[in-house]
Amino acid sequence: MPDGPTPEKPAQRELPPLDPPTVPFAIGGMALWAAAGLAMLPFRDKLADHGHSDWLWICVAGFLLGFPGWYVMIRHDRHRRARRARRAQEAAGTRDE
Repeated sequence: MPDGPTPEKPAQRELPPLDPPTVPFAIGGMALWAAAGLAMLPFRDKLADHGHSDWLWICVAGFLLGFPGWYVMIRHDRHRRARRARRAQEAAGTRDE
């Protein structure tokens, strides 16, 4: 059986992996944790009465742990931009020859 394209199996081109900017994801996560914590803040007495006072602290921890994640995403995006610039420069260099 041939490995190439057949009527049952059309040719597929290989797509490059997605490499989106990641800083908005970190900021979005922090915003969601902050919004959840602020939404629970008026109900903290009711949460404590039912033994769920740790839910508010989980939101605080999620928000605070977003800061190191944000830093990592900033570094990742910086390296992503450098990789893309290097690839573009290499592609332009091979095209000129």
